[in-house]
Amino acid sequence: MSTETTPAERYLAVQRSDEFAGLRKMLRGFVFPMTVAFFLWYLLYVLLSAYARGFMSAKLVGNINVALLFGLLQFVSTFLIAWYYARFAARRFDPAAERIYDDLMTDEVK
Repeated sequence: MSTETTPAERYLAVQRSDEFAGLRKMLRGFVFPMTVAFFLWYLLYVLLSAYARGFMSAKLVGNINVALLFGLLQFVSTFLIAWYYARFAARRFDPAAERIYDDLMTDEVK
């Protein structure tokens, strides 16, 4: 009788491991707050556009008003969040995921 584990058993063992749980917790700790922050920022933009028309139509420079500035800042915030996630992933998430992957591949070779 073979004592070798199947690939499915190894993957399940990784999924149940403390390292993988920590990796998921780390990812959730980044993704959920960023998602909430972005949606709140977007909701503020929509609500101000709907209910504070006087404020949003206030001219800042030439034909540029508050609404246009806030709309453009939506794009800026999207790119900033993407940049920040890439930085976070490269520094914290990817090294932890790589260690888990290396351990899994080392176990498969045995």
